[in-house]
Amino acid sequence: MSLRSNVLWNLAGAGLPLLVGAALIPYLVRNIGVEAFGILTLIWALIGYFSLFDLGVGRALTQQVAQQRVAGRSNEVPALVKSGLLFAGVMGVLGGVVLALAVEPLAARGLKVSPALHADVVQALRIAAAAVPLATVTVGLRGVLEAYEDFRAVNLLRLVLGIATFGLPALSVMLFGPSLTWIVAALMGARLVFVVAHWLPVRRHLGRGLGGVRAGRRELRQLLSFGAWMTVSNVISPLMVTADRFVISGVLGAAVVAYYTVPSEVLLRVLILPGALTGALFPRLASLMATDMAAATRVYRRSLLLSAVVLLPISGVLTFGAHWGLSLWLGEAFADRAAPVTSLLALGLLFNGVAFVPFAAVQAAGLARVTAQLHVAEAFVYFPLLIVGLHAFGLAGAAFAWTARVGIDLVLLLVVAHRSVFRRPPGAGLRHNLPTSEPERP
Repeated sequence: MSLRSNVLWNLAGAGLPLLVGAALIPYLVRNIGVEAFGILTLIWALIGYFSLFDLGVGRALTQQVAQQRVAGRSNEVPALVKSGLLFAGVMGVLGGVVLALAVEPLAARGLKVSPALHADVVQALRIAAAAVPLATVTVGLRGVLEAYEDFRAVNLLRLVLGIATFGLPALSVMLFGPSLTWIVAALMGARLVFVVAHWLPVRRHLGRGLGGVRAGRRELRQLLSFGAWMTVSNVISPLMVTADRFVISGVLGAAVVAYYTVPSEVLLRVLILPGALTGALFPRLASLMATDMAAATRVYRRSLLLSAVVLLPISGVLTFGAHWGLSLWLGEAFADRAAPVTSLLALGLLFNGVAFVPFAAVQAAGLARVTAQLHVAEAFVYFPLLIVGLHAFGLAGAAFAWTARVGIDLVLLLVVAHRSVFRRPPGAGLRHNLPTSEPERP
């Protein structure tokens, strides 16, 4: 399947649920209240964040299965996949236990939940903890499908799961009332169904089940040689994307979180555009860098230009039209609080979206250590800036801190991609990830 077709499938898989969310979010806000909806967005973020307990195995499976295929070593793929999925499952259980143990202090002190919601939030968080291993295994299975560039299957599943993310809470409210416990229970049931739904196309690509395949230390080391550094990025980078809302809850209270999370969630959904491109770009670059660096460079430059051209006008419209759009959608009172935040975050949206391309290129070259080091350095700047901004300027200060951080991230990634990826000979950044000989060249 062509890169263009893969991008279109990625857009459909991420974009259509966004339309459903736009239709259902006002219903949820009206029926469960601003504070409860803010907590629901935090639970969405927690499930996504704790799925990173796969320790980068999902992304490593994409990179290394793609390389094994282009090198003609498809017979080694089943053992690689089984090792990765078992590890992702075990780490997911560990992540779920960690979240379960943190439920009481998180609800009581970390989120500053009002007394009326406390019991409901505690139950909802406990159910969310049980969904963590389902999320980590799904990430691994999706990584395999992306390595085979089966973006049709990936995005059909993502489409249904994305619709369920908004649709099931609305259905739960209709049937059981404004209970976060029932909402999260419905979401967990969907996660269980989607593990099975991801496994079926993976099994088809492998041509067999994994019952007779032995998971080995060599395969796990092969994955973790890439995934260990990926984990650092996967932990710190999403933390810098989602930590602001938890810090806001801790500093200003859960009652104001929705004025930040609603525009933040909407703007982050716009990142489906560069995400659709780089989701397809990553396995393609991983293959091209092992065989044709000139072609990889051309694809990279075209992708960088396309991301900038698409996101610049969108960012401008969101910056200057924030109050008008929010007033139409959620009312003028909500817009008065959220519009300044939206305008600041819209500029960060441009920086963050363009950065997807050099980030994909650096990691496709096997340089996960570099992106991890960059994210660690950025965290030392971002979190103090976030706290100072919140105390000095409230929600607008948090938005400025995030925008400044993603701007710095873009500049650093562009420099690394230029100097360390596209000046290398073909395959130079990939050799350490493969225990066997360098892939054959056509």
